Amino acid sequence: MKSAAASRAPRWYTIPVRVGLVTLIGTLLTFAVSLLFAILGTVVLAWLRDIHPDMRIAYLHIALPIALVAGAIILVLALAMEIRHYLQAKTLSAIERLG
Repeated sequence: MKSAAASRAPRWYTIPVRVGLVTLIGTLLTFAVSLLFAILGTVVLAWLRDIHPDMRIAYLHIALPIALVAGAIILVLALAMEIRHYLQAKTLSAIERLG
């Protein structure tokens, strides 16, 4: 009796879905963490200089560029990993059908 996972062949159209979700979640997490540290840094720097903090700097000049660069890196790495996983699963599925 074949198991459900063993008889199922890999599908190529799941690659963009998984890559998109991983990229979106990774970019959002990177934006949130970098924004937190940018806000903390902006507040501390404004406190040391005794001025009002300008939060636009934290959003536009620190967190957004970091998130965009991290998102591009996550996209490329996730795409490479998913393609490699798909090719391995396809090869293993073909070997399983032969045996």
